[in-house]
Formats: sequence, C-alpha cells, structure tokens
Amino acid sequence: MHTRKPTSKFLFFTLSLFLLLSFLITIKASEPTPNENDDDDLEGLEELIAWDEEEEKREQEGSPSVRSSEAEVLTRAQRIVLELNNDNTKRIIDGNEFVLVLGYAPWCARSAELMPQFAEAATSLKELGSPLLMAKLDADRYPKAASLLEIKGFPTLLLFVNGTSQVYTGGFSAEEIVIWARKKTGVPVIKIRSVAEAEEFLKKYHTFVTGLFEEFEGPDYEEFVKAAISDNEIQFVEVSGINVAKVLFPDIKDTYHFIGIVKSEPERYTKYEGTFKMDKILQFLDSNKFPLVTKLTELNSARVYSSPIKLQVIVFAEVDDFKNLLEPLQEVARKFKSKIMFIYIDIAYENLAKPFLTLFGLEEAENTVVTAFDNRISSKFLLPSDPTRTNIEEFCQGLLDGALSPYFKSQTIPDNPIGAMW
Repeated sequence: MHTRKPTSKFLFFTLSLFLLLSFLITIKASEPTPNENDDDDLEGLEELIAWDEEEEKREQEGSPSVRSSEAEVLTRAQRIVLELNNDNTKRIIDGNEFVLVLGYAPWCARSAELMPQFAEAATSLKELGSPLLMAKLDADRYPKAASLLEIKGFPTLLLFVNGTSQVYTGGFSAEEIVIWARKKTGVPVIKIRSVAEAEEFLKKYHTFVTGLFEEFEGPDYEEFVKAAISDNEIQFVEVSGINVAKVLFPDIKDTYHFIGIVKSEPERYTKYEGTFKMDKILQFLDSNKFPLVTKLTELNSARVYSSPIKLQVIVFAEVDDFKNLLEPLQEVARKFKSKIMFIYIDIAYENLAKPFLTLFGLEEAENTVVTAFDNRISSKFLLPSDPTRTNIEEFCQGLLDGALSPYFKSQTIPDNPIGAMW
C-alpha cells in the first residue's frame, strides 16, 4: 500500500485549513440581516410543508416507493414543527397571530413522550387549515430563548396570541392538543352538514359532544356554544338534521334540541337531560367524560388529578391480572357512576405506581392492590381482602358512606390468606 510522505500530509492539511477559513469568511460576509433570517425561517417552513404535501399526494397515487413506515410518518410530521432558537424566537412569536410552543429538554422522558403527540397534532392542524403555527424549543440548548418565553420546566406548552402567552390547559394526546388549539384559535364547535362528514368525523374523534338544533340560534344553542368555549378537553359538534345526528349518536330520538356525549368505552352514549345552561352542561361533562375505569398514563394524569369527583378507587395490577378484573370492576363502577372515579395503574410502571404504593408501605407489591382516596378530607383506604367484585363493591359503598377506617402507613398490612394481593 502506498503511504504519503509527511510533507504531503502537511501540505494537504495546510491547504484544507486555508480553504475552510476562506469559506467561513465568505459566509460571514454574506450573513443575512435579521429580517432576512425571519423570511428564511418562514420560507423554510413553507418548503417543508409543500414537500410534505407532495409526499402525501404521491402516497395517495399509490407509488410503492413512498409507502411509509410509522417512523417515517412521524418524521414528516416533525418537519412542519418550526425549530426555535436564541436568534429567531422573538421574531417568530411577535410575527404570528397564533403560536403554540413546546419547550422541551432532550434528556426529559416526559418531553420524549409528548414530542410525537405534538408532531401528530401539528399535522392534523395543518390538514384542518388552522392558522396556528406549531414550534418547539430545546430549552436546554437555548436557555436565552427559554428565559424569554419563561419556560422553567419540561415539558412546557405555551400558546402565544399576538405575542402574549397563555398557559396550556388541555390534554397531552394529539387529539386533545388539536381540540384545545382549535378552541383557542376560534373554532370551538365543528359543524357537520352531511352523513358523509359525520362518518369521516367518527374516524378521527373518540370522545365528543353532539348538539342537535333545528336552527343554530336561540338561548339553548347559545348556552351550548358557551359550554364548548369554556371546556378545554372535548370536541363539540353541531348538527341540524336528525339523520346526520343518528350517525354520531344512534340512540337519539326525533327531537330538535339534544345534547349527548359519546365515548369509545362501555357506556358509549350518554344523553344530557338537564336544562340548557352552560354550567349544568359542564357539570354533566365532568361526571361523564371519563370511561367507567380510567387507565392512568403520563399523558392523562393532569386531567385525572383535576377531576371534580373527589372519591377515587385506584387499582394496581399487572396487565394480565387486570384483564380478568376489568369486567367486574366496570360493573361496580357503573353502580357508583359520577360518585366515585375508578382508576387503573399498571403496577409494573413504577413512575406512576410507586408514589401511591409508598403511601401504604407497599412499594414492593407485585400482586393486585385496591386502594381508595377521599380527597375532601385527605384520607386513604386499603381493601383488606381479595379483590373480588363483592369485596370491591362493599369497599366502595363504605367509601361513599364514610364508613371505612383510614389506613395509616404504620399499620400492619392486613392478612390475605389466599395470597392474591401480596
């Protein structure tokens, strides 16, 4: 093998260094002004969106070369989220009417979990023609920009309206981000005009509120819209035809004033039977928006913790064990609906399970544990027997009646001769 002489290496290195310095000087001399940077940011975003639309068009035409994996779809979605930094943040925020910013840190696990949801929401909002600009900021890398936006924790979501920030109060799934963002940018209610539109809507939304009105006016309709604006979590839809309404809510009767909530869970359809007043409608939603048994995750934890239902039964179990327990637990939950909230936590998911179990001295538990909390008086309770339907139902009745004895961590763990709990 031929080996270069040291002199040749030295000359090659010197020439390379000279060319690199010349390149940097040229770049510096042609550095754009701040306004040009701003234009480049926005033009770059438009190019990425155009590229994404072209890719979608090619996919719809059936080109096998562009059939994307889930990861590729996510990558394309992330391209329409603008990257903020120390230089462009102020210009982007001040130059757009609506900007939703995700402040994150690469090392933050919750940021990593939220990022794909945020990107998916950006894609959906683009398809819906939303005026909202979605942007993300690596606050760890760009502390100056993070300080400007007052981002202090991770992840942080902030909505900027004409440069003024608003705290994000929605959920953390892609669907929930879309719903919240549209409500805050002027679209609190979606109007559905045909059966085809209703069928297409059902493909995208799992939980929603349907309002049927003969005319989109009058005091009842106005209260419905007020509730839609006030609620931050659930998509509201309005229809004027009974045939369209029945696609969304099959159990609806022939009427011209109707409100109902739809969920993708047991008790799928729930009719509102109160007066058409905003506060009453919102109370109805608070009592019915969750499934009979809610699985706690990092994404929905804020919603669950803020529930107005102050009596909560929390079941900790392995996934396979919970499958056998779910049906009887739903039957019990149905009996105490709107009075007690039922929550399931995967006992193997330490980030969620351990803080609760530690309160009972059961942080090492591996088998099913049933607990309860009365958040009105900050008391906690532990089911001392097997988690059968009968035992759980009696436990819940005692919780509702205030007849349970609070559990203190210093107490001896109750015996369980069958061994199904510990």
